[in-house]
Parts: sequence; C-alpha cells; structure tokens
Amino acid sequence: MSTPALPASSRLPTTHLLYLHGFRSSPQSAKARMVAEQVARQHPQVQLWCPQLPPSPRTAMALVAGGIAHWPRERMAVVGSSLGGFYASWVAQQMRCPLVVLNPAVNPARDLARHIGNQTAWHDPAEHFYFDPAFIDELRALDVSAQGAAAAQLAIVAQGDELLDWREMAARYPQAQLHLLEGSDHALSDFADHLPRVLQFLHLA
Repeated sequence: MSTPALPASSRLPTTHLLYLHGFRSSPQSAKARMVAEQVARQHPQVQLWCPQLPPSPRTAMALVAGGIAHWPRERMAVVGSSLGGFYASWVAQQMRCPLVVLNPAVNPARDLARHIGNQTAWHDPAEHFYFDPAFIDELRALDVSAQGAAAAQLAIVAQGDELLDWREMAARYPQAQLHLLEGSDHALSDFADHLPRVLQFLHLA
C-alpha cells in the first residue's frame, strides 16, 4: 500500500546523499551496499557518504553534522534504516532536506534500554562496543517526532518487521509517502525490489 508523494521533479536534483545504518550495523549492511552500488553505477556524480556511526548518539550526530556542514542543503537528502532512520529524521529536520526511512526506530530510548551493556557488531562479531546508560538520554535529546516534516519524506515500512511495530512506524510519519509492505522483515530482505522507488524519490542528479 502506498500514498502519493510530491513529484520529485519539483525539487532540485540531489547531488549529496547521506546513508545512516542501524544499531549494531555498519556501512557493510546489505541495504547500504545496494544503495552505494546503484548510486555509483547510475549517478556517479552524486557524493554518497555512509559513515560508521559510534555507539554514542550524541557523538554519532556530531560526526554526521561535521561531515555534512558544507553540503548544499537544497541538493542533499538522507536515508536511514532502523536506528539510522531515527538519526536521519533528526538530520532532515536540521538540514530541511528530503528523508527516506526504512523500518525506522521511532522510540529507541525505550527500545534500546534493554540493550545497555556489552554488544557485538552485527557484521563483525569480533568487534565489541559498550552501550552506555547515558546513551538513552542522548537519544531522547535527538527526538524530533513532535515536529512536522521539514521536507518530502518516504517511509518504507514492513508489516512483517519482527523487531519494531509497523503501526508505530507508520503513525510516526503521517506526512510521508508511505509504502507499506504486507510481509518482509526488519532487515528488508527484499530491499532490491524497493530500491527503484527509493532512488526515484531521491531524484538523484
């Protein structure tokens, strides 16, 4: 099920694209790599940045803010998956730029409280990090859910998500073009099927 969006042609083409991965994930995630491969193949002039995010939300967003400080706001967009969707929503609000969220975390301060302690990286189990209790307050400080959409939004939400409630995700983005999947999963294992929709929405140069 989908709802219509503003035509991408009404915006300036995107020349700078930020991709933010989820909790315990990395730029090596399947979705991040698919986006990077398609952008490199079809839009080589677009600058794509997918940073490895540190565990601290405050530090992660400081890293991102520094990296995009000189990007043209009218020609940038941001994509985020899971916790990266929460972060991407904050970035889009600050930069007033188009946003794509993929099964976004909508209340990570609540959901990640049970993950406080030692964690392993999803793509490299030998890599460990500590999720500090202070990070919960850092997440709360980044919550922009009470603010309206700053620019065009696309939300891809799977009803089959085994980690997050699809109803919460859909309700969080009432102004977005919503693409609601009847099945799928949290990782969006069928992301290749939906990537063309994402790229069309992004209106890449």
